[in-house]
Amino acid sequence: MSKKKLHIAVTGLNNIDSPGPGIPVIRALRDMKDFDVCIIGLSYDSLEPGIYMHELVDKTYHIPLPSAGQKSLMTRLNYIHGKEKIDLIIPNFDAELFNFIKLQDTLLKMGIHSFLPTLEQFEERHKWSLTEFGKKYGIQIPKSKMINSLADIHSLAFEFGYPLVVKGKFYDAAVAYSPDQAMAHFNKISGKWGLPIIIQQFTHGTEVNVTAIGDGKGNLIGAVPMRKTYITDKGKAWAGITLEDDKLMNITKKLVKGNKWRGGFELEMIRTERDEYFLIEINPRFPAWVYLAVGAGQNHVEALVKMALGEKVKPFERYDIGKMFVRYSYDMIVDLKEFEKITTLGEL
Repeated sequence: MSKKKLHIAVTGLNNIDSPGPGIPVIRALRDMKDFDVCIIGLSYDSLEPGIYMHELVDKTYHIPLPSAGQKSLMTRLNYIHGKEKIDLIIPNFDAELFNFIKLQDTLLKMGIHSFLPTLEQFEERHKWSLTEFGKKYGIQIPKSKMINSLADIHSLAFEFGYPLVVKGKFYDAAVAYSPDQAMAHFNKISGKWGLPIIIQQFTHGTEVNVTAIGDGKGNLIGAVPMRKTYITDKGKAWAGITLEDDKLMNITKKLVKGNKWRGGFELEMIRTERDEYFLIEINPRFPAWVYLAVGAGQNHVEALVKMALGEKVKPFERYDIGKMFVRYSYDMIVDLKEFEKITTLGEL
């Protein structure tokens, strides 16, 4: 039986030391059993490695930065859709999701499907709203406050003590062990992502994460928990292992039942020595390690594709414990003409 052909557009091709989820999502798409796919990469920078991974990405187009707004994005997507006839789009960056959520009804009228959280779901899980989020859904959250000035760090230091965590509103987090470090992290992160900055109480324990997907009706379709076994200086997992953690799975089910999450997401948790769980972040899209779920027997990306197309999906019942991922880097050899083409024409 021939597979249905789909043209799927994917963002997040920056497969670097702080990788985007795009390439793992594409690998999961290539592993789908029921669909044959043509992958359309959507990039923001000409040096995103995924552009040149031709065995994974069939064609790439530049799209405007999220700050350019919805009108600019819609104009570009109209052009790309006219050439590629996109069936489905999977955005993979927090910063771009607002625009895609606002445009999803317009895109659907064009025949471009998606499966994204609602705007309310997206807004309420922001880092600066995490305390209220935890109270609403009964999840423990480390004490945190939003600040807009360096002067605020000094007063919070007395309240939180050191070490404390300095976080950007979209990305980046760093642990500060002194006032000088806190101010340096503030300047670096705010210079990159803008204000506000979130100061969070440091919670001692083991970081455990879960990648999961909800159907938008309160049902958890799939979830795979993981413990990081190697972490880069940017706090990114470079290796991890699936684990059996009933308590973490119950927290995930409770959350999805409570807020009826729609689409993929990641919970970043700290498990203390007292076996308490604190939510330090919820990412409203698949994480960069989502391919580990495929390796453990749950292709969350395929489930998302089916739900986006209106198909019913049964929840995954199990996953393999003790499956590991280990990231690696290698040098691709790229012809300068390809770099020039994507840079000048905006497509390759």
